[in-house]
Amino acid sequence: MYVSAGLALLFAVTVPRLFDNRAISAPMIVLVAGALLGLVFDNVEAVTPGWHPAVAEYLSEVCVIVALMGVGLAIDRPLGWRSWKSTRRLLLIAMPLGIAAVAVLGWWAAALTPAAAVLLGAALAPTDPVLASDVQVEGPTSGEGSHREDDEVRFALTSEAGLNDALAFPFVYLALFLYTKGPIEDWIVSWVLWELLGKIVVGAVVGAVAGHLVGRAVFHFPVEHVRLADRGEPIVALAATFAVYGIAELVGGYGFLAVFVCAVAMRRIERAHEYHAEMHSLIEQLEHVLTLAVLLLLGAGLTTGLLAELSWGSVLVGAALVLVIRPVVGWLSLLGCDELDARERRVTAFFGVRGIGSVYYLAYAAAEFDLAQEQELWAAVAFTVVLSVLIHGVSATRVMRMLDNARVQGSP
Repeated sequence: MYVSAGLALLFAVTVPRLFDNRAISAPMIVLVAGALLGLVFDNVEAVTPGWHPAVAEYLSEVCVIVALMGVGLAIDRPLGWRSWKSTRRLLLIAMPLGIAAVAVLGWWAAALTPAAAVLLGAALAPTDPVLASDVQVEGPTSGEGSHREDDEVRFALTSEAGLNDALAFPFVYLALFLYTKGPIEDWIVSWVLWELLGKIVVGAVVGAVAGHLVGRAVFHFPVEHVRLADRGEPIVALAATFAVYGIAELVGGYGFLAVFVCAVAMRRIERAHEYHAEMHSLIEQLEHVLTLAVLLLLGAGLTTGLLAELSWGSVLVGAALVLVIRPVVGWLSLLGCDELDARERRVTAFFGVRGIGSVYYLAYAAAEFDLAQEQELWAAVAFTVVLSVLIHGVSATRVMRMLDNARVQGSP
């Protein structure tokens, strides 16, 4: 663990700068380093995903909630039904269709049970643009322009990732209920009312209220010299992340959703203030460390037996998700989105990067329940995440540069 932590810190500081704007991304380098670590140290497998899911669960959980705070702070565009149209379509159309397609393919091609197939679809639902940083928004803008998000592709991918980490959770529970609760007619109504609807509402309300209160305290506290925004104390972002997540989980809501909504609500207060950039910078640094630590352990797992149960069916599922399912369902979901032209729809549909959220969901399920076909699921998820990191990491810089140049030149 100490070796992993030290290497993660070192990589977080140096690797992103060494490979900035290059085809080889930091996540790819860290996966290779982790694989070499697994070959050198025999005891590394004790903390790799699959062999010790509790470690993977807690580490990836912290990584996800920190990333969600960073995503919420980074988005300039105010929350709105019409202005977030592309996000809404990706979440309500592309994500359920993607889960269903992966589940059916996992059942048919990988010989998974229905419960395991649904769990695989749910675990692979969250997207993670952090692993292909060129496709996410750069960060909060201060002063003029702080209320706009002009790049619809980067906005759609970033905002989608901020919300689908939470909205995939009901489908994880659907799979776990299929494992444990018997006939579907005995529990489907309660699943819809609570896991699918109730927990989302509770998480959103907790996040909105907490974000508003924290934002008012930070920017408008009655005692002027206590206002953290004026003192430049960005640690409040980290404090809010953990506090809001804990409160939402205590009252039964989805903590992931609460953290993202909290960040968006905080951003709404004094939107143009440079303090948002200070908070985002702190969160971003911690996010990089945690992300690379998880990837390091995932890479170590690749050479210590994590892929031992990988079948050709699982390879087909992972390749189909990255190369066919996500591009197709993403493109279909965005057909009615006038904010994106045909070229931008294709790019947005393609970059559904799979990452840390997938590791968390499977680790959560494995730590809580005795799953049938657990090692097959770990192999499928690990393969898909690695494939996504490689394909999207290699292509992100080049594709986004071509897209930006085409916009400037006005070419089709």
